[in-house]
Amino acid sequence: METFSKLSSMLLHALETREPTVDLLESFVNHWKSITNYYIKTTDDSRPVRQTEIPWCLRQMLDILVYEEKQQVAETGACLEYLLQHKLLETLCTLGKAQYPPGMVQQVLLFFSKFLSQIQKPLLQLVNVYRPVQKLIGLCALPGSQTEVEEAQFLLVVCSRVKQDPPTLKNILQIVDSPAARALASDQSHSDTQSSNHRIEPTPPPSQSDSSTSSSVQSESGLLWALLQLTSSARGSVALKAFEGLLLLSALQAEPSGEILSDQTLLGELLAGRLLQLYSLLPMEDLDPGEVQSWPHKPWSSQFSHWRSDLRSASDHMTNFFSWLDFLDHLMEEAPQVLALKLARCVHQIWMFDILQPQLLHTCEQVVLVSTSILCVAVRFVRSRSLLDQLVHFLLRTNTLSPLLLQRCDHISDQISFASLSLVDELLQKPHEDILDVLVLSFLQSRGYVSPQEDKWTESNEAHEDSNGLEEDPFFSESLFSESQLLPAPPPRCSSSSAPLPGLGSAADVVNSFLCLVPVQVRSAQLFQEGGYESYVHDAHTQVTECRSLSLSWDWPPSLPAPSSAEGEEFFEGPLLKVLFDRLGRVLEQPYELNLKLTAVLSRLSSFSHPLLHEYLLNPYVHLSHCSRSLFSVLIRLMGELMQRIQRVPDLTDRLLNTRRDLLGLNTTTSRLEHVTLLRGLVVLEEFCKELAAIAFVKLGRP
Repeated sequence: METFSKLSSMLLHALETREPTVDLLESFVNHWKSITNYYIKTTDDSRPVRQTEIPWCLRQMLDILVYEEKQQVAETGACLEYLLQHKLLETLCTLGKAQYPPGMVQQVLLFFSKFLSQIQKPLLQLVNVYRPVQKLIGLCALPGSQTEVEEAQFLLVVCSRVKQDPPTLKNILQIVDSPAARALASDQSHSDTQSSNHRIEPTPPPSQSDSSTSSSVQSESGLLWALLQLTSSARGSVALKAFEGLLLLSALQAEPSGEILSDQTLLGELLAGRLLQLYSLLPMEDLDPGEVQSWPHKPWSSQFSHWRSDLRSASDHMTNFFSWLDFLDHLMEEAPQVLALKLARCVHQIWMFDILQPQLLHTCEQVVLVSTSILCVAVRFVRSRSLLDQLVHFLLRTNTLSPLLLQRCDHISDQISFASLSLVDELLQKPHEDILDVLVLSFLQSRGYVSPQEDKWTESNEAHEDSNGLEEDPFFSESLFSESQLLPAPPPRCSSSSAPLPGLGSAADVVNSFLCLVPVQVRSAQLFQEGGYESYVHDAHTQVTECRSLSLSWDWPPSLPAPSSAEGEEFFEGPLLKVLFDRLGRVLEQPYELNLKLTAVLSRLSSFSHPLLHEYLLNPYVHLSHCSRSLFSVLIRLMGELMQRIQRVPDLTDRLLNTRRDLLGLNTTTSRLEHVTLLRGLVVLEEFCKELAAIAFVKLGRP
């Protein structure tokens, strides 16, 4: 048996040694000649390429190239040398462009895609590779194309190879490397980097004409344009690959890549232009502002799970617009800083400044409502620092727009007021220091609301009881603060865990000051067996924690500054607090939903940990200067008005109980409609005071 095994082994060895060695180059050349001979001998122009040997020959050539590279890792193989020297890729590109035989461009795209993805050597550095690739890119995304699938795959492979070898980006984008262009790019990059390291003062966005003159790439050709066109393909798989290709290019972190894409291409203009195109498809006159404001956030990639090419409804157009906005935001998060800044400025110029601003200043209420609602959603969705900078600059530092947006929080139209308050509410939830600085803190910094006669740092309860502001209000008396009406103070274990903030009383004093604002005779929560302020503590703790996390890096002072206002100078709380206080003073005559949004904005402002906000919004004992008002003083005046108006409401207790049932959806019968706005406002007011008490408890009674 052993002898038989040895004999079999010898025979196999003999056969292997006698097998002729395959000449890879000869085989490669023969396959190529088979392709060229087809064009010499064939006269049938209508025969599809799939009915010829061309696809098979191309596959064999590719297999030979891959096999050869595996055998000769360190050197360029003879077959690859032949392909480069004889410019086979150029020839294939020409044949594909001619579409002879029919369908040839599809085979060329497949060959290029596999060639670039399977050959590991750095091919895009070679002129006889990147020039044919440039030409083939020019054949992609043309109108009426039947090869979108192959085009998208080819372009994605090109982007992947550029990611592996970032210096080849110039070759693919056909960038001319001139000294002037390098100097311009260097200066622009330095300027962008410097501006990003300081407080937000974005430079005016460049105009499209300026960008075009400094660009080396035309807007309707090249890799970027082709990818952008394919993002709107009717095929979801094609569009997804185009999105991924744009992300791959934009996320290149090699030092010159960001400058190239920013300064020597029209990438920013193209991407912002698509945003404008999708925005222009929105049927502004048919959109429901409430539906727009509550639009859910979905990642841009989620649209491909239910991709639709036939966009018929307003909802479809909204989905496309917000998906593209989310994609741009994600792209700016991934992109180098210089490119992210350029893209954000293009969005600012092309969409915000040129389109949104005229709509926000429009005289048509529907246009104002929808554009404000869309802007509100955009603020909520944005996460990238660059785009957020531009949004904040647009909203708060545009002279013709910023004052108007704040004034509209107190607009004659309740819908516009609600949309404007929602926009403010969204802004206050963004991690950007300038928002609070511009809207509130810059007006409180002088502490001009503090009476000059008051001690700079401490206040006594006796002085508070004797303050002129309270004496002038006939409905604010000690009867409102009788011992029987005080709600339980915070638990000692919490209130003693940290000292009160400077200028504030103890946690128990502050909490009870807000709780006792609403007189017992108009309280209805206990009639419905609802909880006191304790039911708000959990939500207050969550909101205060969120606000603290937002402001951690903002370098806020730990204590109050000394008052710096000039003697006799009248204090102005700022346009935002003015409209909020004015609105709060009319809470008994406003729609319920508007009151909820108003109190939400005020409670969020009260939750921030800046000492000035502590004092101005949550300190019941501050001595106000002449003609000044605080949140607490506005509430006091409101209680006086309330006590007058409830005299005209019969069966107050029963109606309050029914109102609460209505608001909770527990009433099965239709309630009487008289005084419904007043009663709902009273319920909101009672709950708002409990919410403020809970916020004060969390801020003063916890570490």
